[in-house]
Amino acid sequence: MTFKELGLAEPILKAVEAEGYTHPTPIQQQAIPILLNKKDLLGVAQTGTGKTAAFGIPILHHLYESISLNQKSRKVKALIVTPTRELAIQIGESMTAYGKYTGLRNTVIFGGVKQGKQVNALKSGMDILIATPGRLLDLMSQGYISFRDLEFVVLDEADQMLDMGFIHDVKKIIAKLPAKRQSLFFSATMPQAIVQLSKSMLGDFERVTIKPEQATAEKVEQGVYFVSKQNKPKLLVHLLNERPKDSVLVFSRTKHGANKIVKKLAQAGIKSAAIHGNKSQTARQKALGDFKDGKLRVLIATDIAARGIDVDELSLVVNYDLPNVSETYVHRIGRTGRANASGIALSFCDKDERPYLRDIEKLIKQSVPRMPEHQFVSDDSESNVAETQNRPKPNNSSNSNRNKNRNRNKNRNKNRNSSGTSKFRGSKPKGSRSSNS
Repeated sequence: MTFKELGLAEPILKAVEAEGYTHPTPIQQQAIPILLNKKDLLGVAQTGTGKTAAFGIPILHHLYESISLNQKSRKVKALIVTPTRELAIQIGESMTAYGKYTGLRNTVIFGGVKQGKQVNALKSGMDILIATPGRLLDLMSQGYISFRDLEFVVLDEADQMLDMGFIHDVKKIIAKLPAKRQSLFFSATMPQAIVQLSKSMLGDFERVTIKPEQATAEKVEQGVYFVSKQNKPKLLVHLLNERPKDSVLVFSRTKHGANKIVKKLAQAGIKSAAIHGNKSQTARQKALGDFKDGKLRVLIATDIAARGIDVDELSLVVNYDLPNVSETYVHRIGRTGRANASGIALSFCDKDERPYLRDIEKLIKQSVPRMPEHQFVSDDSESNVAETQNRPKPNNSSNSNRNKNRNRNKNRNKNRNSSGTSKFRGSKPKGSRSSNS
């Protein structure tokens, strides 16, 4: 099937072809006909499968066919709610690209910045609104946003909304939606809370599922290095020096860990930047912009911040820390295997992360290839050596303390010590500590 066979409006088809799309991805092929028939949809698919186009193109088609572009006042007809600022911006860019010949307008609103410019954009009249939950509720409460004319609603990355604690905000938004609407609900996973949320939003719906293992095994070349925790920075530097021209996205499990990786790379003369929830919106956008433009070749990200990253020809994804949730691994490596592209994903696995690796392999139904031995190989004996070094040594410690106390007491009382009758001789003084403690 090609996009021409889907029956899309000519301006949208022209824009899609300008983006280089000829054949729809599996989720686009299944979802677009359902949405063109104005049915509700539950889509179970990860990022990287082409789902933005899957819901964006039909919405643009319907709006183009029905809206008078000459009307004086534009009303928000389509709402797309997504968890992060980066993802909202990414969706906005995609909607602009797909709709550039239609005359339709969209804007993006999110927190972390002043609301003035966003309010002015809304006042000028918009057809499509892309929003994060918090800022959407704020501007609704101030009277700047009305759902009165809403016809299309998309809830994207619903499971991530749950993980980030937005579930109550999302429920408030759903409660205010007009009864007559077309609803689209997308989630990479379907825990019970998300199932219940989908039921509260969708009417008579159809379901499209793109299995995670299909998205990873077919397109992404994977590998895992067994490496000790303390040697992970050295291995990362080694890999980056071996691939000096590649753009590399490195995943850290924590914000603090992401900052530490940036420092370690800087010490090795490698420039990088981190994006995570503690960074300002300006800093995050600059780092992401530099990465997309090729000015920065190494970006360190946490999972939540990375949801909006869509970089053409991303060469390599590195899982510096293996995720403790198997589905997250699929999200991560999907950054490099975008749509019909292929990519490489390498993971670092220390001794404590091996259970995570087993869970990941169970999910994707394949063994992640083991990479060749390297000079930073994980060695359980390292931890044993460390334990041995840190274990108190009573005999040596006792002798050391005995000698120290002898000398101390010689200075205090020469006569007493010279007689060899010190009460500290041959015993460990009360309160003294091991030299290795």
